[in-house]
Amino acid sequence: MSEQPMPPQKNEEAEEVLTDETVESPSFPVLTEEVAGELAAVNMDMAQLRRIFEAALLTTQEPLSPAELKRLSGVALETRQVEVLMQELGEKYADSGIELTRVSSGWRFRARPEMQQFLDRLNPEKPPRYSRAVMETLAIIAYRQPVTRGDIEDIRGVAVSSQILKTLEGRSWIEVIGTRDTPGKPALYATTQQLLDDLNLRSLGELPALEEMGSLIDQSGDRSN
Repeated sequence: MSEQPMPPQKNEEAEEVLTDETVESPSFPVLTEEVAGELAAVNMDMAQLRRIFEAALLTTQEPLSPAELKRLSGVALETRQVEVLMQELGEKYADSGIELTRVSSGWRFRARPEMQQFLDRLNPEKPPRYSRAVMETLAIIAYRQPVTRGDIEDIRGVAVSSQILKTLEGRSWIEVIGTRDTPGKPALYATTQQLLDDLNLRSLGELPALEEMGSLIDQSGDRSN
C-alpha cells in the first residue's frame, strides 16, 4: 500500500508572527487605508468629493452638517469618511487667510481672526454692541438653562426688561423651550444652536466666561444675519 501524503504542517511560528504583528494606526481623523478603501468602494473619486464639499462650503453662509454633505456626494458615505475628507480640506487652507471650522451644526469656512481688521475696511460700520445687562442675561441663560425670567432676576438682583429678552430672541440666540410646572407656568429659556454657531463653538461645554463671551460676540459681528 502506498503511503498517503502527509497533510501540510501549519507554520505555527509564522502564524504567530503574523498574528502578533501590529501596526499602530495614526490618530483619527486621517486617511487610513481602511477609509480609503471604503471611499473607493462607493465609486467616487476622493479628489472630486473634496471639490464638491469645497464648492458647497464656499458658496453657502450657513454651516453644512454631515448629513447635508452626504447628500451632496450622491453616494453612500459614513460620517467618519466625511470627517476625513473635511480634515484634508482643512489642511489645504492651513496657510491661507481663511479656515475650515467645525461648529455646532456642521462645518463652514470663515476668515481667520487676524484677518478681520483688514476685512473691516470694506465695511467700516461696526456691528451692534450689547449692553452688560444683555450679556449678563445671555450668560445666565447659557450657564443655568433652562431658566425662567424670575430665575434671571433672582441671580442678577434686578428686573429683566422684556426688551432684553426680545433682543436675544431676535438674534436667535435664545428660545422658549417650555414652561415650568409652577403657578403662572413661566416660560423656560435656553440657548440655541445658532448661538454656538455664531460663537464658533461646537458645544455648550466650550462656552467661555462672561467677559470672554462678549469678546467672541464682538468678533462674530453680523455673521448670523
